[in-house]
Amino acid sequence: MLLIVPADPLRPRRPDPHFAPEAVAAREAGHAVGVVDHDALAAGGDAARAVAALPPAGDAVYRGWMLSAAGYARFAQAAHARGVVLRTGPQQYRRAHELPGWYADAAALTPESRWTVGDDRADFDRARAALGGGPAVLRDWTKSAKHHWHEACLVPDLADGETAWRVASRLRELRDDDFTGGFVLRRFERFVSAEVRTWWVDGRCVLTGPHPDTPDDSPGEPVDTGPLAPVLARLGLPFVTADLARREDGVWRLVEIGDGQVSDRPSTLDPQRLIDALAAVRPEDPRAVRAAPTPW
Repeated sequence: MLLIVPADPLRPRRPDPHFAPEAVAAREAGHAVGVVDHDALAAGGDAARAVAALPPAGDAVYRGWMLSAAGYARFAQAAHARGVVLRTGPQQYRRAHELPGWYADAAALTPESRWTVGDDRADFDRARAALGGGPAVLRDWTKSAKHHWHEACLVPDLADGETAWRVASRLRELRDDDFTGGFVLRRFERFVSAEVRTWWVDGRCVLTGPHPDTPDDSPGEPVDTGPLAPVLARLGLPFVTADLARREDGVWRLVEIGDGQVSDRPSTLDPQRLIDALAAVRPEDPRAVRAAPTPW
C-alpha cells in the first residue's frame, strides 16, 4: 500500500505535520509514503506537478485535507498518469463526501433531510416547507458551520422563513468559496452522547473511536454499528467513516458518512491502528483477515 499525504507547505519533501504520525506509522509498517501539493490540487492548479513526487503504486490511499469532488477527480487522474491507482475512485469519493450521495441508502438511520441545488432562496424555501415545522440543523452538501451554532447552523423553527433564511445566508457567507452543492436542512434530533467516529474498510467496521472534536470522550457503553453494515455494503465504498450519536430515546443515530481519506483522526486514536486496518488484505482475497472493531 502507498499512503499519500499532503506535503508540508514549508518543507515540500516532508509530510504535513498534521499527518506525519500516520506517515511514520506507515513507514514503520513497511509501506511506501508519498506526498502531494494539496494547495495546488484544491485550487485547481497543475495537478501533474502536484503529484510529481509520487512513486508508482497499484494500491494507494490518501490521508489528507478535504478536497472537492472535482479536485479529487483531478488528483485521481493525475495520479493514474503516474501509475498510481487510488483505492477510492472519483465517483466513490463524491458519493461518500456529499450528503446526497449516501442519504437515500441511510435514510432510516439518520435525521430526515431535504436539500437544494445551489443557494437560491426559492429553492431553500421549498426544501424548508417539505421538511415541515420545528427545529432543523443546516449545512451544505459536505460540511456545517457547527462552531457558529446559533448564527449559521441551528434553524429554531422551519416555519419562520425569515429567521431560517438569515441562518442560511450566514452559513453561505462563512463557507464562502468552500460552499458545496447547496443547502441541506436536517430535522433536529436531541443527542445525549458525544459523537463516535467509526471507520469502515470494504464494508467492515474496523475501528471505533471518539470524534476528533471530543477526543477524550467515551460514550460509556457499547456502540451498535450493526444496522449500518447493510447500508455501507449497498453503498460499496472502500474506505469511509460514519459518525454516530445516541439520541435521548437510547437509539444510536447516524450523524453523517464521510470519505475516510479526508476524515480527521482524533489525537487519541493510535495512527498505527488505522494504518494496519487500511493495509489488511482485502475481503475479495480468500486469505482475507479483518480486525474486529475494538473500543479505544
